[in-house]
Amino acid sequence: MTTYHFVGIKGTGMSALAQILHDSGETVQGSDIEKHFFTEASLNEKNIEILPFSADNIHEGLTVIAGNAFNDEHKEIVKAKELGLPFFRYHEFLGEWLGKYTSIAVTGAHGKTSTTGLLAHVLSENYHTSYLIGDGTGKGHEDSKYFAFEACEYRRHFLEYHPDYAIMTNIDFDHPDYFTSIDDVFQAFQQMAKQVNKGIIACGDDEHLQHIQANVPVLYYGLSDTNDFQAQNLTESEQGTTFDVFVRNTFYATFTIPQFGTHTVLNALSVIALCHYEGMTTEQISKLSTFGGVKRRFDEKEWKDQVLVDDYAHHPIEITATIDTARKKYPDRELVAIFQPHTFTRTKAFLNEFAESLKLADAVYLCDIFGSAREDSGKLTIENLQELIPEAQLLELEETEQLESHSEGVLLFMGAGDIQKFQQAYETQGQEKSV
Repeated sequence: MTTYHFVGIKGTGMSALAQILHDSGETVQGSDIEKHFFTEASLNEKNIEILPFSADNIHEGLTVIAGNAFNDEHKEIVKAKELGLPFFRYHEFLGEWLGKYTSIAVTGAHGKTSTTGLLAHVLSENYHTSYLIGDGTGKGHEDSKYFAFEACEYRRHFLEYHPDYAIMTNIDFDHPDYFTSIDDVFQAFQQMAKQVNKGIIACGDDEHLQHIQANVPVLYYGLSDTNDFQAQNLTESEQGTTFDVFVRNTFYATFTIPQFGTHTVLNALSVIALCHYEGMTTEQISKLSTFGGVKRRFDEKEWKDQVLVDDYAHHPIEITATIDTARKKYPDRELVAIFQPHTFTRTKAFLNEFAESLKLADAVYLCDIFGSAREDSGKLTIENLQELIPEAQLLELEETEQLESHSEGVLLFMGAGDIQKFQQAYETQGQEKSV
């Protein structure tokens, strides 16, 4: 019996895939650096062994799956190839694994993780479902009918997949270290669309997605009345957001989600359209109302008289959406943005857009740019962004106590690097003071 060994098992996608294989009855282990990462808790719960990187981990009888962050010179990958072991990159293995199920790829520049999480929740409430979410959550079942998974466009990795369905949330220019232009991004999504076997659920409010060509039906969703599935009459309460859905201009049903912000309604609408197309009842689909959210997407906690929010937002559109959510949920409270840019290439490409989105907050703190080891910083520094935002302050890890001055504020810790350490430092120094 083979054992699956994951090189870089703490990665969000890798962790999720490891859990899926484990839940499906396979023997799983993995290796990674020893620094703590938030995905470890789920792996530990399932007693999946995590080893420090070493060539000695690799031996006969293993099937090796490597994370995309590790090149072919990595010592474990070199050893696996020397021994002639079955070897896959993450996206290659996932592409093969999908064939066992009715597969639904969720892709787009923004909203993938939240939408995959919501879709997995609704499907799981009604059927045996396997799912892989970009927050490191994965679940498998030997009798799964559906497989919902997040499909990333970066380096065109999603072209390894030939899913039954694809939900496409939007097309936007991101990953400027790889894509050359918005047209380059569009061509990647266009190629993906040609690989879908049954149907595409696409946001019709996105001008780029309106031009997608496919060999299968394309159902459009959105707020404008040209869409096949349209949300109308959005109302917000303490419980979340309630809206009516019209299918081709005919009233279908009313749904409630426990989230806030227009983008969360669009995410829900894509799930409603997919489930409707698969013949599910409104009663089944209304399980939307019990979705608790995904990790690092508006993760809230009460802290003294403040609310602390951890959010993965690392693109100007995502920052705008996070601030919009906070504004709708906490209309009478001060919103404080604490932002750590992720990669120098993205910061440089969107410098002005970052400034404009952050200005939507009432106060702004900036943390040093979280760079990739693979990129050259050039002369770009966090001060270049600070200059574009009046009254923005720089935040050092040792000086987080200044955030205490925002009494009853909502503190939005945003970024894709290690922004969590600033929140942890703030909580730690607050505890020390109160002792």
